[in-house]
Amino acid sequence: MFGKRVVPGRTTAAAEGEVVVLLIGTRINHFWAVHHWMPVLTAMPRMLRELRKDPERGLLNAVLLTASPRTYYVVQYWESKEKLYAYAHAPDAFHRVAWAALNRKERKGKARQHVGLWHETYVVSAGSYESIYADMPAFGLAAATGVLPIEARGRSAKERFAHRRGASA
Repeated sequence: MFGKRVVPGRTTAAAEGEVVVLLIGTRINHFWAVHHWMPVLTAMPRMLRELRKDPERGLLNAVLLTASPRTYYVVQYWESKEKLYAYAHAPDAFHRVAWAALNRKERKGKARQHVGLWHETYVVSAGSYESIYADMPAFGLAAATGVLPIEARGRSAKERFAHRRGASA
């Protein structure tokens, strides 16, 4: 977020239609098992670099976050669930290489218990999301889809939901 231009006032995301959000993360269960969790932790930035170099794969934006000294995760915004699935299974993508390596370790009983992995995928229909940002650089969904003045979609959450549904507030 450092160096990004602050957009003054209140804004909202320019998203239209369905929104696909992937939360994906890792938890370090045993700090001393660096050789187990470090490859997992370093794989995500490599995948994100790969995705940013090839926008056709469908990643719109990603935000790396931490929940605790042990838990790290990424919020990702995708063009569609089909593009997300395609990347997850693409034989030419680093995700497939990292996934195969982890599965080999798990089959040998070497990865379990040292590092936890998780993901949650949400496909949010039009009219089921809204956003507001105040004096913020483009962030989250707005960084993925663009920024609009709040008035373009409604000053209240109720109005923004109604706009997305194509109804009147």
